[in-house]
Amino acid sequence: MKKNVIVSLADANYFPLLDELVDSIKKFKESKDVAICILDAGLKQDQRDSLSKKVDEIKNAEWDIEVPSYKVKGKEWLKSQVSRAFLPKYFPNYEKYLWIDCDAWVNDWNCVELYFKACNDGKLGITQTIGPGYKITSKVNWLFGKVALIKSQNFKHAVKSKISYADARKLAFAPHINIGVFSLEKDSKGWSAWQNNLEKTLKAGNIFGSEGLAINMSVYIDNLETEFLPLNCNWITSNLLPKYDQIQSTFVEPYLPNYKIGIMHLAGGIWKDGKDMRVDKSIKIELETLDKGKILKSLRYNT
Repeated sequence: MKKNVIVSLADANYFPLLDELVDSIKKFKESKDVAICILDAGLKQDQRDSLSKKVDEIKNAEWDIEVPSYKVKGKEWLKSQVSRAFLPKYFPNYEKYLWIDCDAWVNDWNCVELYFKACNDGKLGITQTIGPGYKITSKVNWLFGKVALIKSQNFKHAVKSKISYADARKLAFAPHINIGVFSLEKDSKGWSAWQNNLEKTLKAGNIFGSEGLAINMSVYIDNLETEFLPLNCNWITSNLLPKYDQIQSTFVEPYLPNYKIGIMHLAGGIWKDGKDMRVDKSIKIELETLDKGKILKSLRYNT
């Protein structure tokens, strides 16, 4: 019986990305000891049939917390903003859960092992979106050159979700935590803390982003014990592009010591000529190489 599981979710539009994520996991021999489970938020039957040959379980995603229908507007993929906080309900036969967004893929198995280790003893394993080379972490609007209006992602979402200003201020300049990749044990108190905060954020705020705000509240307000993992464990390409190591044929961090990218995450998309690489795999962008050259590459998973 497999003890650890990697879970993701997609609808029909993002199926190609989900399929690539699964392939990127299964290319590692170590993956034979880890289950792969999928939440279906609108897959077509042929897509589901194709996935069923590669993964251990597929379950239909649900609205685990009730939200008004006018907020959904047919976007069933928004269930990902709720259902990922209830993974033990969907897949109860595992001890540790690693969630990876479908627009991410695994480049180095060491990061998978780190996430499973990070959630020992009920801790949350997760990565902050801050690191060497990040030039802007919070936005402000300056009035009269000296009065600042806070525009940070956490603060903005907290105010819109009608979280108290006292709590919103605690989040204002805390490094944002991206919920696209995280790990938790089955019996961790982190699930209930996250679910309770998610109920609060869904009452007034948008569905999209609600789960991220809720996990930031759990960490920075409720002091959920957290193991913060390195940036290469959830490399968000729209924040900072990687470099390419031509000798090792792999993506690496752009600054010394140029650690190998463990999980490549295309959150926010990589855009060129008005097209998103997540939708069009043919799109390539110019990257720097470690020998100071240039190369055209896609950041999508490629066998």
